Formats: sequence, C-alpha cells, structure tokens
Amino acid sequence: MSTMRTHDDTWDITTSVGTTAVMVAAARAIETDRPDPLIRDPYAKILVADAGTGVWEFLLDDTIDARLETVDPESAAIFRHMRGYQAVRTHFFDSYFADAVAAGIRQVVILASGLDSRAYRLDWPAGTTVYEIDQPKVLEYKAATLAAHGVSPAADRHEVPIDLRQDWPAALRAAGFDPAAPTAWLAEGLLMYLPGDAQDRLFAQITEQSAPGSRVATETAGTHSDERREEMRERFKKTAEQLGIAQPVDFADLTYNDPDRADVAAWLGGHGWRATAQHSQDEMRRLGRWLEVPMGDDKDAFSEFVTASKL
Repeated sequence: MSTMRTHDDTWDITTSVGTTAVMVAAARAIETDRPDPLIRDPYAKILVADAGTGVWEFLLDDTIDARLETVDPESAAIFRHMRGYQAVRTHFFDSYFADAVAAGIRQVVILASGLDSRAYRLDWPAGTTVYEIDQPKVLEYKAATLAAHGVSPAADRHEVPIDLRQDWPAALRAAGFDPAAPTAWLAEGLLMYLPGDAQDRLFAQITEQSAPGSRVATETAGTHSDERREEMRERFKKTAEQLGIAQPVDFADLTYNDPDRADVAAWLGGHGWRATAQHSQDEMRRLGRWLEVPMGDDKDAFSEFVTASKL
C-alpha cells in the first residue's frame, strides 16, 4: 500500500509520480546511446537534461556503473537490470503500435503519457491522431521543451490535461476523440500507481470507449513482500548516500503493492476482449537483456506485458 498518495494528490515533472517519468526517459536515453540499442529515442536526453530534478541526470553519467559497482555490486546489477527492462518494455510497446497502425488503426490514446515521446519519434501513417492524457504540468513541460528544441510531433498530437481519477473519458471526447473509431490504447508504467479497484475502473472506462477492433496494451504491476520492499528501500537509500545522490522520492511510497488486484488478461478476457500476456522475464531473455538479480526467481515480482483486441 502507498503511504504518500492521496485521492487528490497532484504533481509536476519534478515531484511525486512525475519524477518517475524522468527516470524512465533517462533509461531510454542510455539505451539509445548503446552500440546495439533495442529502441531509439533521440528526445529522451533532452527531456531529462531540462527537467531540473537534480537527481536523474546522474543516470546519464558514463561513470555511474563503475561507481555503483564499487559501492554495492548487487545494486549495480539491479540498476543495469532496470535499464534493460525499460528498453525491453519500450521495444515491446513500440512494436504493439507498429502492428496496430499496420492493421489500419489511426486513433491512439496514451494514458499517463509522462515523457513518452512516441507521438514525436514513431513513424506514424498519415491521418494518425495521438491523444496524450496526463497531469497538465507534465504535458506542458514535454511540449514546451521539445518545441524549444525545434521538435515537432510526427502525428496529429492532442493533449488531454486531466488526472485519470477525474472524468477523463469526457475530456478525451471533448479533445476530438471518436469512440466509434477503433483505437490503440496504451497504459505503460501506470498500473503500479493505482490501487486494484482503480485499475478495474480504468479498464472498464477504456472498454466503454472502445469500438470493435480496438486494441489495448499494458504492463501489469508486480507484487513484492513487505520485507523485500523494505530491504530494497534501505539498500538504495544507503547506496544513494554513499554516492552523494539526493533521493527526491521513495518509489515504494508512490506505488500500491496490491496482491489482490485483478489479473489484467483475465479481466479483459471476461469483458469483451481477446487477451494474451507475455511475461517480461521471457521477453528480456528473448532480447538478450536479462541479468540475474535478487528475486529473479520470483515471477510474481516481475510484470507481464498484456495486449488485447476488442471483439
């Protein structure tokens, strides 16, 4: 259970849940600079460098791996594993969108879009409209930063500045969304920040707005024991202190560790969708990004990538 979240909390790119978007963008920037990248995000580094968090920029430091290895080899392995996971996750959902537009879908909705730059960097067919839903200040930062660097969207991009706990379907329709047209939905890096009942409500709302032939993709939330969460909290706190890195947030305080939340593929399968699930561990191994880490043998601690089509 989250200890910091409230029903009406809000954030910008430097606070609370907003900072996690900067962390994920940093992982994409690092992957992009690899000699064998799984994905290419030329805008990730810009978004991280201009965020002003004062912390996630350290991920872009070429010496961070060696410094972490000196302080705590296990933390270094977890850090490298995390970066590999983000690359694999991004690659999976990039492919999902490529398949969706190849099937003729031209309406896309990215929920809690954060610093996702797909509206700018993917090769969208003519006539594709991408709707991004997130907190107003998060969307404002991304659009303003990329515009300042001369970057324009590759699709017809529409911002929907609203909290997902509010009436986002109405705001989405007001922005031009057509519920009668097949849609490709994405909920990436989102479910862990929702309690189980809010997760159910989110997918019920998506279902209500989805015409036959629509698709949805999401990353499920892994579950960890309270003991494991506390162990990881203390490990990362100690490592950060030794490296002189300020910790703006404690991620365990932002997420909902809800072991009773619904199985996403099963929920979708029972509500008019044909769903499949790919375990992230298997996808990481397939793409050569798996590293042996503590709790690596606990599949429940790792997410699944779920895709589904509306019947």
